[in-house]
Amino acid sequence: MATHTTNYVDTFIAVAPDSTVTAATEPPAGDNPSVAARTWALIQAAPYTLTSDDVIFTVWADRRGVEADQRVAARAEFFSKGQACLRASDLGKRYGWGVHSDAQGRVALYGVGTPEYEAFAAGVSPLDGAPVQVKQAMRGSRAR
Repeated sequence: MATHTTNYVDTFIAVAPDSTVTAATEPPAGDNPSVAARTWALIQAAPYTLTSDDVIFTVWADRRGVEADQRVAARAEFFSKGQACLRASDLGKRYGWGVHSDAQGRVALYGVGTPEYEAFAAGVSPLDGAPVQVKQAMRGSRAR
């Protein structure tokens, strides 16, 4: 069985080109948090700890109530087919968050308009001055 991944390395996912946000906002949590709210909470709780694969799978498994003892098998099945990466997340479309993946693929969030966001979006890590590849989050609607 082939294994797919959503991980990036030394890459920054900038806010979508059609996004109108000027500042990052936390996605509303509520009684039944959205995928964006769950994703934001996981990454914010532990920046540069989880990979994109870890985050995407954990959100999927939590929403479906997959038990801890079933997660290894469920993860293998989940990544046996391609999955949408964090470029498709509402964090970069509606809420103004850029996602940086470090050299080990671990992720952290940076809000649009912050000095760190601007440096990453320019292709330079504000953490160590190293170059980063910049990709944009997917557009919220088709280009006309």
